[in-house]
Amino acid sequence: MTIQILVILAVMVAAYAAAKSARLSVELGIFASAVAGGLAGAVLRTPPLAELGRHLVEGSFTYLDVILVFFTATLFMTIVNESGGVSYVVRAALKAFGKTRVLALLALMVIVLVPGALTGAGSVSLLVVGAPVALALGRLGVPKKKVAAILFIVAGLSAAAPPVNIWAMILCAGTAIPYVGFEFTLGIPVLLLGTFTVLVLGWKRDAGAAAAEADLPEAARGMTWWRVLIPFAVFFGLVAAYRIWPFATPIFGLSLEFAAAAAAALLLSPKKIAFLRVARETATRLLPLLATMVVVGMLQQIMTATGVRGLLSFAVISTPLVLLFILLPVIIPFSEGILTYGGAAIIGIPLIWFLDSIGFHATVVIAGLSLLWPLGDGLPPTALIGRLSNMVSGYKGSYRDFLKATWLPWLVITAVAMAMIIFSSKLTFLVKWGM
Repeated sequence: MTIQILVILAVMVAAYAAAKSARLSVELGIFASAVAGGLAGAVLRTPPLAELGRHLVEGSFTYLDVILVFFTATLFMTIVNESGGVSYVVRAALKAFGKTRVLALLALMVIVLVPGALTGAGSVSLLVVGAPVALALGRLGVPKKKVAAILFIVAGLSAAAPPVNIWAMILCAGTAIPYVGFEFTLGIPVLLLGTFTVLVLGWKRDAGAAAAEADLPEAARGMTWWRVLIPFAVFFGLVAAYRIWPFATPIFGLSLEFAAAAAAALLLSPKKIAFLRVARETATRLLPLLATMVVVGMLQQIMTATGVRGLLSFAVISTPLVLLFILLPVIIPFSEGILTYGGAAIIGIPLIWFLDSIGFHATVVIAGLSLLWPLGDGLPPTALIGRLSNMVSGYKGSYRDFLKATWLPWLVITAVAMAMIIFSSKLTFLVKWGM
């Protein structure tokens, strides 16, 4: 039986490798791997060929709730950007804190964190606020290579930040763990690590790197602070309402809460926004990421039906714990670089089952792993966040030199993540604070 499963696994790996050698996208590579694994399993009658289609369709709906959150959150941030809110906030931050370097860097860090935290995607942070923040950092005298490094690290941290963390959602869905208690467990490390990153990489001023204030995009006429803040107040108000009054307020869910915030942003925009055009462009921009969630669900379903997932789970639980901890800082980022969110489903789920069974706190472990996965978004072959960071910052140098510029924040993030995993049972107070 083990040999049979190993054959199926080899077919899946070969199919993914063949798709990548043919220069197909990561999404098509994962889909090819799922189909090939299902066909190999059908030949070996695990599962029967007649059930292959059912497994693929069922798997495609595994993360439907995550997809809805992803789309509505990104639509909300896109409307805020279209209304001129982002440009207004960046200009206001520079005007208020421009003479105090530390405060200016921290304000720009928060601006980058918010879109990714609300959407679960660091790429959205870069697409929505990356360019104006890069110009603002340049105006503060930060060299372009370090601007790209700051954007990469902080955008990655934004994807790990609450309230929306796609890796944590995948792990919770696959291990039957409620997606609760991450507010402080992830929020505190993200803020501390983000602060460390912007201060270390942005502290030194390069006078030749400054940009003119005129380079910053103009804010829309009529934009005010209350137009920017009310939509966010609507979202956080709905999130807080059913926690403050749990028996008197219905649970709307993140998707509906983001939709309500988007409606508020649309109504308060000082200029007319073509909603259907924005919604269509948002769906087009998110298509690769939404497709990833669909095919990852397919792959997870096929791996479960063929026994591959069980074999990988056994491999995880049979690995000596010390060796496992040594390998995690390498395996987790590289799984993200190769499979994007698929790494969470394939490696993360059995890992959580194992560590939870031997006394580690699952929620804290998931938070620790969520700090490691964003680092993989700078590694080939995907390098999604890394490539976007270079693009929006205008950095034209060597990609290797760009990665070298991130080495200190990378090591500190890795150390914090591993400490959270190893000492998870000592950090349960963070989970209690957030519940």
